[in-house]
Amino acid sequence: MAKDGADRRRKLLNGWQEARALLWRHRRSLSIGMALMLVNRAAGLVLPASSKYLIDDVIGKRDVRMLLPLAAAVGIATVLQAAAGFGLSQVVSVAGQKAIAEMRRQVGAHVLRLPVSYFDSTKTGVLLSRIMTDAEGVRNLVGTGIIQFIGGLVTAAASLVILLRLNWQLTMGTLSFLLVFAFGMSWGFRRLRPAFRQRGEINAEVTGRLTESLGGIRTVKVYVAERREDRVFAKGVHRLFRNIASTITTMSAITSISTVIVGAIGLTIMIFGGRAVLSGRMTPGGLIQYTVFVMMLAAPLVSISSIGTQLAEALAGLDRIRELRQMTTERDDDLSRTALEEVDGDVAFDDVAFEYVPDAPVLREVSFHAPAGTTTALVGPSGSGKSTLISLVMGFNEPKSGTVRVDGHDLSDIRLADYRRSLGAVLQDNFLFDGTIRENIAFSKPGATEAEIRAAAAIAHCDEFVEKFELGYETIVGERGVKLSGGQRQRVAIARAIVADPRILIMDEATSSLDSESEAMIRDGLASLRHGRTTFVIAHRLSTIRSADQILVLDDGRIVERGTHDQLLRRGGLYRRLYEKQAGVELDRFLNPGEDPLTAPADVVASPATSRVAAAAEGA
Repeated sequence: MAKDGADRRRKLLNGWQEARALLWRHRRSLSIGMALMLVNRAAGLVLPASSKYLIDDVIGKRDVRMLLPLAAAVGIATVLQAAAGFGLSQVVSVAGQKAIAEMRRQVGAHVLRLPVSYFDSTKTGVLLSRIMTDAEGVRNLVGTGIIQFIGGLVTAAASLVILLRLNWQLTMGTLSFLLVFAFGMSWGFRRLRPAFRQRGEINAEVTGRLTESLGGIRTVKVYVAERREDRVFAKGVHRLFRNIASTITTMSAITSISTVIVGAIGLTIMIFGGRAVLSGRMTPGGLIQYTVFVMMLAAPLVSISSIGTQLAEALAGLDRIRELRQMTTERDDDLSRTALEEVDGDVAFDDVAFEYVPDAPVLREVSFHAPAGTTTALVGPSGSGKSTLISLVMGFNEPKSGTVRVDGHDLSDIRLADYRRSLGAVLQDNFLFDGTIRENIAFSKPGATEAEIRAAAAIAHCDEFVEKFELGYETIVGERGVKLSGGQRQRVAIARAIVADPRILIMDEATSSLDSESEAMIRDGLASLRHGRTTFVIAHRLSTIRSADQILVLDDGRIVERGTHDQLLRRGGLYRRLYEKQAGVELDRFLNPGEDPLTAPADVVASPATSRVAAAAEGA
């Protein structure tokens, strides 16, 4: 219990610290807003203050001379109040929207620089909620919320001073009711703030799951999982509803307390104010003036309860944003690392171990050397650690033990931004952005010329399908490249890597979505791309890595074999078993009566392994 209380106090302090920093950054707009608010509130006091003179002097004493000056004062004050109110809304509203945009930009930039490991364990929808929804509450701090809150306090304070001068005994009784109201608001805010914080977390979870469902809509429909996803989403929505319902109950309680307090104050004025008029201690105009100022005292306090709720929600959002912004980014790490002006591409692993989950190693005692300009192929069963090894090469993760060296430098000691400028990658998911084909090819090099883009497209054989589109390179590919086929997306990804002109090239199943004809067409282009670059290749089609300088065979996170294609075949180990198994499957496909054996890849038919399999098949 004590720990929970300390945790709440810590979060409250963090929220206020973030709020103070935010208010200080926008102090100029807030200062102008405060000045306009004071003018607006002061002008608003003229009309209720004039009510006493209108009733007691102009009407009661029939002093007609006071009517026009009184009306002129009220008219001028009204115009001034309207002008100040308009200026106030313009200044603070623009400042609020500017603060929201600035907060979203800062949080978005911070998130983009977080380590890949953070994204591996965090849903995209959660991050979207942090960036877009949590920042929305900033408006209540920098915008109208904080100004209205302070304005209400100013009006209440001014009204209280006037009420004490009019009838201090009656005002003291009124204050006793207001103290009860203040206690009720304090109770409500203590309940609301953690509820609002929890609402943000639930909303992020629900948004995250919905984003996943929509992103994987094809998978959902293939497995007729609409009902299951609907149930999961419905549960999340119900949790959100229960949270909102509980906060509505609390806010309704505050509002009800406010109503009771206002009613009690009204009854007090009726009874004691009426007696004061009958006894001659107050004039009728004085009682009406007193009643109006009591309303001006109570109304801001009632509205403060609503504004206070908004501010509590804003502070809860700032709590979550602060937690996110306190996370260490790759840029923060780079500040203490050594700059790397040029990369040759010499990569070495020294006894590297890695695990995503404690005590569940993915890589164990991995050591190898990939000299600059050479091609290293990674082979092994699914789950053997190939993609994890590539992830370490790209600096997405750091080893649990051991060292990854680039040009003799420990990768953890050099700036990742410098290192990654020398990287190019064709990954399994072939991610494309919702833009044109030209923009996607040039993504790796924004300043790429038209000649560079078309040359890369020609090597990757993109030009063949691009020319068939009406808009050519200006064709929009859709979200994640959905308007292109899998093979077309892969060719665009290959062209993107070619344009980058990297020193270290990563090819994770670079031709997996291509048919045999397309693969054969771009094989020469990929070979020329690999020339002079340090290349890491993951390929399940073992026939595509025969020219690799070295092949590393992984099994259960360890390198169990290494060598060239011919050396590994002669050795007769895991690589040879994988190769013969794959070659046999391919040969069986081509020997099927429904297939044309002449379409079989030459390197498969001619290989010793396939010859043995073919002979065995004929003998059978």
